[in-house]
Amino acid sequence: MSRTLDPALAGLAQGWCALSALHGRIEAHIERALQAAHGLSVREFSVMDVLSRQHSGEGGHLRMNEVADAVVLSQSATTRLVNRLEDRGLLTRYLCLTDRRGIYTDVTEAGLALLAEARPTNDAALREALREAAARPELAPLVAAVESLAPVS
Repeated sequence: MSRTLDPALAGLAQGWCALSALHGRIEAHIERALQAAHGLSVREFSVMDVLSRQHSGEGGHLRMNEVADAVVLSQSATTRLVNRLEDRGLLTRYLCLTDRRGIYTDVTEAGLALLAEARPTNDAALREALREAAARPELAPLVAAVESLAPVS
């Protein structure tokens, strides 16, 4: 039995492979930089970054499932990661005053200081990874698409 390959599907598969390769390259590059300079993983940085953007206004605090969605981890993996960061003194948890069933997580002063130190490393590693990927013809269009998403200042 002969199988014919649908060109549209083949193109989608090729695009998906390129996107996955770009993501993997960027994440690995940032991971190495954050680990070497600050002892943080990409996931740890991401969780702390997301939590640092919370505010006390309406909808300003995230539940654990919202944090998990924001950093693309399962809820159980996010909970384990938050536990590790809390053990390191970088996060703290407390009960919600209006809903005693709710538990909020905030970045501690030590966590905010580490995040402030790590943010330039993260940003520089991201720029470097994108620059390296842009030199690869199969990744250059995706890099251009990612760069086009940045707000114009």
